[in-house]
Amino acid sequence: MNIAIIGATGAVGNQMIKALEEENIEVGSLKLLASERSAGSKLSFKGEELSVEKLEHDSFKGMDIVLGAASAAVAKDCAEDIVKAGAVFIDNSSYFRLFDDVPLVVPEINGEDAKKHKGIISNPNCSTVISLMAVNAINKLSPVESLIASTYQAVSGAGKEGIDELYDQIEKKDFTTRVFPYQIAYNCIPAIGDEAYDLYTTEEMKLENEGRKIMHLPDMNVTCTCVRVPVIRSHSISLSVKCERELELDEVKEAISKQEGVILYDDLDDRKYPMPLIASDQDKVYVGRIRKDRVFKGGIALFCCGDQIRKGAATNAVQIIKCL
Repeated sequence: MNIAIIGATGAVGNQMIKALEEENIEVGSLKLLASERSAGSKLSFKGEELSVEKLEHDSFKGMDIVLGAASAAVAKDCAEDIVKAGAVFIDNSSYFRLFDDVPLVVPEINGEDAKKHKGIISNPNCSTVISLMAVNAINKLSPVESLIASTYQAVSGAGKEGIDELYDQIEKKDFTTRVFPYQIAYNCIPAIGDEAYDLYTTEEMKLENEGRKIMHLPDMNVTCTCVRVPVIRSHSISLSVKCERELELDEVKEAISKQEGVILYDDLDDRKYPMPLIASDQDKVYVGRIRKDRVFKGGIALFCCGDQIRKGAATNAVQIIKCL
């Protein structure tokens, strides 16, 4: 296949290049696209140095797949050109996620939905991917009715600039805020995004809106609080899950242990539980601290961690290619 990557020089775009290698995608040619500022820079793919080209409206001729790792505005601007060129656009931005005619796909959960595309497939929000990977096995036992989620999101979720800001504040004691509204070093910021609905932020509403679509649960209720924490990489999520029927711990653990893409990592006595350092730089979602929920009758509480640059973004997008 001839593949192009929009935003190839960013953190997610860079990881997409690596994921194409790791997932053994058969690539005929790879075109790396970015803004005029990044054009001419060099990136490596399978030991070969490739030049980054300036993104243009005619950049997609001859392409079979286009991976998007740029902003919603760029995705919106490029989509028509990509579809007209006959390529399939797998977009990581938020722009198309809730369009009725655009599949929103996590391959291990609803990979078949990818085949219903009309030229565009959307990649979900990173916290949504990680959360749903953790609860998908539970949903197979009994449909999920309600979720209460608290996310602890790494600074890399805000891009390289977020990482740089944390480093500057810790190492240089420069507490200037450019990316985050408050100092992030030694702090937690309990709001990500702007208000979207009823005092919930745009980031918080993604888990409900996207989760309903991916899991085919139009009535699933979600209360979510998103927190930015001073961690470099990998998001963590605390989840309370209420299903249609009461679940037993043993059946939940067994189901999670068999879920593709998930590692059951759960032994409180042995201090074995998911943490960002364990989950970073690989594609598995770690799930642990599994216990009976004390608010939801028959519910389950758990904690999960996943690398939001890899499974939460780049790898998930590349895995969608396999669904096609």
